[in-house]
Amino acid sequence: MVKLELTDLDVPGKRVLVRMDFNVPMQDGKITDETRINAALPTILDLIHRNAKIILVTHLGRPTVGSPSDRKALSTAPIADALSRKLGKRVAHVGDCIGEKVQNAVEALEDGEILLLENVRFYAQETDNDAEFAEKLASFADIYVNDAFGTAHRAHASTEGVTHHLEQCATGLLMAREIHYLSLTLEKPERPYIAILGGAKISDKITLIENLLGKVDSLLIGGGMAYTFLAAMDVSIGNSLVETEKFDVAASLIKKKGFSDTVLLPADHVVGQSFDPDTESQVVDNVSVPDGWQGLDIGPKTVAAFGERIASAKTVVWNGPLGVYEFEKFAHGTIAVAEQIAASDAVSIIGGGDCVAAIQQAGVADRITHVSTGGGASLEFLEGKPLPGITALTDK
Repeated sequence: MVKLELTDLDVPGKRVLVRMDFNVPMQDGKITDETRINAALPTILDLIHRNAKIILVTHLGRPTVGSPSDRKALSTAPIADALSRKLGKRVAHVGDCIGEKVQNAVEALEDGEILLLENVRFYAQETDNDAEFAEKLASFADIYVNDAFGTAHRAHASTEGVTHHLEQCATGLLMAREIHYLSLTLEKPERPYIAILGGAKISDKITLIENLLGKVDSLLIGGGMAYTFLAAMDVSIGNSLVETEKFDVAASLIKKKGFSDTVLLPADHVVGQSFDPDTESQVVDNVSVPDGWQGLDIGPKTVAAFGERIASAKTVVWNGPLGVYEFEKFAHGTIAVAEQIAASDAVSIIGGGDCVAAIQQAGVADRITHVSTGGGASLEFLEGKPLPGITALTDK
């Protein structure tokens, strides 16, 4: 387990370097979704109230190093503006993340003040986890706090490297919450324990499925990945999305002990003639998809069957949409399952950007126990893989 959390630290007057995940969607220089910024506010507010000198560092997008256009489009300056508005106090911004300019800005900080550094990925040394670069970042601070769960599966300079140069390293409030709830699913989940997996591809979640089989009481599978399983079972899937190169993997999983007793695949479908929001659609009342059609959502029988399992659950983990929820005609299954989870008495943990968007679309986000901010990090945690950003804190 991680040795130190933010609440364990003595921070008044100390310079605290906080790795945030402000990798927010941007369009024309404006932030289009502030979910990740909102999730970070408790940690920042705690440090303000305890009179720390706060230095925030984050990446934004995947800039090409040295690209002038990316330096403009992917600057963290708009995030400083958003934070200033939300916190009701100025968040200073500096146009670099290492060097003399940053050193001067850090030295000017008073207790309770905040400085946001420029996009750390403007340097290739960040993703290379360059030791010298990490040491330069660490040199600005007395304490390191990692609150960026969404990047915890990456060993980068600002997530792993800096921990080798600072004595006190801890989780932020968001990181601690992520670890707490996701750990429940791996250690002693309340039962019945239900996992729901969706999304386009089985290849993205092979390890997760293998890890969940034998641990969950029910595994409900929808979305595009369900059609690879159905095809491997010789079910007609029409023109539905399928990974033919993964038939052997799907067939192997189907043969695993407990698969038939644990896994629930779609029993009916909402289908369309093309992948288009305005395509002709119909409900197919059986497991086979007609020729010339493609499955784009789970059908009402499947929604009801999933709902029965969810209603009896004490723990529910959900990753991946169950249909093309971006298209109104094919959003019902995903929205219905979101509502079923929200109405249940279960501890509910939802991860992945698409699922987060779906529960917001359904208007039930406030009735979910924990909405994870980490897509890939959540998946790897649930797969049982060690995450470098967390291991670095554990080893301190």
